[in-house]
Amino acid sequence: MRCMLKLELDTEAGNKAISDGTLPKIMQEVMDKTKPEASYFSTESGCRTAFIFFDLAGPSDIPAIAEPAFAQLHARVTFTPVMNSDDLQKGLAQLG
Repeated sequence: MRCMLKLELDTEAGNKAISDGTLPKIMQEVMDKTKPEASYFSTESGCRTAFIFFDLAGPSDIPAIAEPAFAQLHARVTFTPVMNSDDLQKGLAQLG
């Protein structure tokens, strides 16, 4: 299932990860686990935020993806099912 992973980083933990050089490694670990079709980085609610779009093979993959962000970045982590335009058209066609 296509999902959007949103990681909102805790500011203090993010600052520490930048200063000690671990932020790029942590984010690369997330990228390696998700193999995203797209990823974007911005701010939301005043926090560094990543939006990562990927195929979630199954719910049992969630802990391996989320736990490093929880433990190392004190991030707020959200998994949201999403559709692209083809998915939307297919879903709308099923409405009859």
